[in-house]
Amino acid sequence: MKKKILLTGAALLAAFVLLKTLNYSTTQIEADEEYMSYFNQNYKIFALDVPEEMSFAGERVPLEMVDIRERMDRELLVNTYWQSQTLLLHKRANRWFPVIEPILKEEGVPDDFKYLAIAESGLTQIVSPAGATGFWQFMKGTAIEYGLEVRDGVDERYNVEKATRAACEYLKKAKEDFGNWTMAAAVYNYGKSNVNKQIARQKALNYYDLLLNEETARYMFRIMAMKEVLSSPNKYGFHFRPKDLYPPYETIQIEVNTAIPDMADFASEYGLNYKVLKTLNPWLRDNKMSNPKKRTYQIKIPANGFDGFKSSGPY
Repeated sequence: MKKKILLTGAALLAAFVLLKTLNYSTTQIEADEEYMSYFNQNYKIFALDVPEEMSFAGERVPLEMVDIRERMDRELLVNTYWQSQTLLLHKRANRWFPVIEPILKEEGVPDDFKYLAIAESGLTQIVSPAGATGFWQFMKGTAIEYGLEVRDGVDERYNVEKATRAACEYLKKAKEDFGNWTMAAAVYNYGKSNVNKQIARQKALNYYDLLLNEETARYMFRIMAMKEVLSSPNKYGFHFRPKDLYPPYETIQIEVNTAIPDMADFASEYGLNYKVLKTLNPWLRDNKMSNPKKRTYQIKIPANGFDGFKSSGPY
């Protein structure tokens, strides 16, 4: 009799555990189903319409060609759905396009080339594994060829204004040599000798007719996708307020025609610190600057002193 009671107790315990397990499982399944239902209702990824007509620097893009349309589609998708990066580009463009745009206009280079700077560097002072440097990604030899000073303590590839003018000179010469602005942009990425080799091999003169390496084959489409998305942010789901964007730096320039033995001391003379001086003048590459050729340099400082570089809250 006692043994029978023990067995019955064990059976009841097993049944209780089974019911609790089933109840937990049912609850968990219901919770998972509710979660996935909420996910499906609220998270959407949409295919994009490729515009029927697009141009770069006034030159038509042949979107009726299957491969051209698909390459454009790829870059529109990448730049739309890489939301954090593209939102940062909107923010940086608000600071730097007002610097770049008037230089392009003065130099007779189409405004669309400001997007080339984005494709090259994301409007940051990066250095590529090959050594290309700054917003416009100049190699040292090419930078010197186009009038930029690159030496110990000074590297004007980091000077946005001067590097933009040098890029304009390069692009105008490439356009003269290769016939149009689209080819000039491709040459900027791939190099004149490489493009000439492919022209000779393939007997084609048009960028859209050439089979190029992966990077250059994507290059123009990346530029045009950035132009499309940055020009029409709401159309591609980007929403921000003016205060969310990075404001242009408000600066004045002082002339210096001597050496600077100590950058921190130099900064303090103008009520600044070393960090602010270097942020506004990234082309100053050391904590001192020699000046053997007695050149005159334009050094930026905040228009309103150190207080002009402080944020009092949202922009």
